[in-house]
Amino acid sequence: MPPVPHTAVADLLGALAYAELTAFDRLAEDARMAPTLTGRASLARMAAAEIAHHVQLSARLTELGVDPAAAMAPFVSALDTFHESTRPSTWLEGLVKAYVGDGLATDFYREIAGFLPEPDRSLVLDVLADTGHADFAVREVRAAIAADRKVAGRLALWGRRLVGEAMTRSQAVIAEHDRLADLIVSGTGDLSGIGRLIERITDAHTERMKALGLNP
Repeated sequence: MPPVPHTAVADLLGALAYAELTAFDRLAEDARMAPTLTGRASLARMAAAEIAHHVQLSARLTELGVDPAAAMAPFVSALDTFHESTRPSTWLEGLVKAYVGDGLATDFYREIAGFLPEPDRSLVLDVLADTGHADFAVREVRAAIAADRKVAGRLALWGRRLVGEAMTRSQAVIAEHDRLADLIVSGTGDLSGIGRLIERITDAHTERMKALGLNP
């Protein structure tokens, strides 16, 4: 694989930095919908972890001589559009969005991290580490389904909508940012490599839906 251009690294870190910033905003907002203080505190702690990740990424961009705000700016519209079109209306929808929607994005970034040189590869993998949301979301959603089976159908539809929107937005971002597209193409090797990457991400999504007790 050829050396990764400095500008491509900055693009990826900028996209991820804004994703972490929006994750903080959303988790803090969703925490207020929690039916219990325990749930509210859990999401608040996760929000704190996300803003800490944002700070790490911003610091690295500064080290690279890149203004973090400038690096994030090109990705604001796409990510904001996704989140506005998939705003949860209930506590459970918020949990599914964070687990399924953010999980899909995490898998995507983790795949691309493998194409980066150190120390940026380790940094990206570090900020993508689970903040505890996965197990918490699975417990809450499964408990809700056990209490009311009708919940499963509604949440399954919601999960499928999230994935459709996420894939559409991801494709648009890649199409609009040549350096990211080049990084993915050079990292995977060819179209068949890209196909295998998409297959791995899709398989992981299916497993997440099953973990929640939902039909993929």
